[in-house]
Amino acid sequence: MKSYFSAGGALPWWMSGLSLFMSFFSAGTFVVWGAIAYQSGWVAISIQWTMCISGIIIGFVIAPKWQKTKAMTAAEFITDRLGYKTQRIYTYLFLLISIFTMGAFLYPVAKIVEVSTSIPITTSIIGLGILILIYTSVGGLWAVIVTDVLQFVVLTAVVLIVVPLSFDKIGGIDNFIDKAPDNFFQFVNEEYSPLFLVAFGLYNLFFIAGNWAYVQRYTSVATPKDAKKVGWLFAALYAVSPLVWMLPPMIYRILNPELSGLANEGAYLLMCKEVLPVGMLGLMLGGMIFATSSSVNTTLNISAGVLANDVYKHFRPGTSDESLVKVGKLATIILGVITIFIALMVPYFGGIVEVVMTLAGLTGGAMFLPPIWALFSQKQTGASILSVTLISLSINAFFKFLSPAVFNLKLDRATEMGLGIGVPIVLLVMFELYFTYQQKGNNQYTVYLEKMKHKSGVVIDDTSKDNKKGARVIGIGVAATGLIILVLSFIAETGAVLVGAMGLLVSILGCFIIYKNLNNR
Repeated sequence: MKSYFSAGGALPWWMSGLSLFMSFFSAGTFVVWGAIAYQSGWVAISIQWTMCISGIIIGFVIAPKWQKTKAMTAAEFITDRLGYKTQRIYTYLFLLISIFTMGAFLYPVAKIVEVSTSIPITTSIIGLGILILIYTSVGGLWAVIVTDVLQFVVLTAVVLIVVPLSFDKIGGIDNFIDKAPDNFFQFVNEEYSPLFLVAFGLYNLFFIAGNWAYVQRYTSVATPKDAKKVGWLFAALYAVSPLVWMLPPMIYRILNPELSGLANEGAYLLMCKEVLPVGMLGLMLGGMIFATSSSVNTTLNISAGVLANDVYKHFRPGTSDESLVKVGKLATIILGVITIFIALMVPYFGGIVEVVMTLAGLTGGAMFLPPIWALFSQKQTGASILSVTLISLSINAFFKFLSPAVFNLKLDRATEMGLGIGVPIVLLVMFELYFTYQQKGNNQYTVYLEKMKHKSGVVIDDTSKDNKKGARVIGIGVAATGLIILVLSFIAETGAVLVGAMGLLVSILGCFIIYKNLNNR
């Protein structure tokens, strides 16, 4: 169980950090943020830099706190700290929201395939969804981690080729700046205002720190210090990556300003099709598919883990680990099928940008901030934490779905996001002041401290063998990818030297990873 759902609890911090980065950024970078970059320019970079700030705060404060809970899942912490009844309701809410979240993650993968190959998006969603649920159910968290780290290397190598070739396609950086639309390099605009950036930044903080799938990255490392490094690595990558990832769709706006409606969701891939040498587009497509898929497999794995470890095991406490893993695999398949259905519905919900922003405003603060607050507060109870979530969700849903129809009152993007973040903060502060005024002891927190004493005495399994094996698999994959890129350089009509140099560099990196993780070292 611990190996399948948390990679043994002693995952190397750099693997966990890269996996966190890939799981988060790939949710919509190529399609969601690529569409915004094509349409609005630098605003897409500004939005993503809020994720860097969030990573810094998480690394300093929140990630080590999660690791110290010694919980395998966030649901386990909620049970220990706030009681099983609270956890049960949170679990149902999380699973419901996760189904829509995974559907929103799967859709961009299929969109990428449709733009690149003209395979109908319905066929892509079904085929890719089945593939993802199969390898996630077979391999557990290690399958997720290995895929994430490998695709990080693949995509970094390819995108570093795409950017200079894209600039060359339109005649250089100066020409790009001269031909860009008015206000293309502004940090904010009317739709994505400073208020939106602040609210979205807070949402990212709560989401990255409290989403159950990402909490798994902090609890799966060995020490609080390692958990800090996970957050800091995420922040460092998000300080640099938005500059690189968003340039191709921005450049494509200069090359082809005619995209409209949902067509701009494919701007990133269209730019790649314009400039990548023969074969490299296929490698880019494969990397983008599985990188973007990482958000699906991450959430699938943690959702199945919650169902097996925190729901099924509660009703059948004597169930063996072998049986619980089988339950987890079955849960992965069932959730995967539902995810495919939701992904097919995304176009009918207004497109992927609308779905992602709605989920962010509706659920981000309401679902993820209250449990984070309970990490630090001795006063909050299961009733208060759950009340904040339910009240916030109700208010957000009212203004999103009922208010426009009944009162003809529709909130703009910034206000919607601000409401979603502000309401739970205000409610939690009110409860904190109320409990302080009451000056009553919190029996739930006393029970939690006793549980923590017991957990602190549990010996962690030796997972060094699994860690080395996983790292070797990553090294082999990286080295093989480098060789593929190197071979492609010999048939590339453009950028052959650039492609060859990158292939050689990636091959050397793969060999180094293998060497560092040999059994006798």
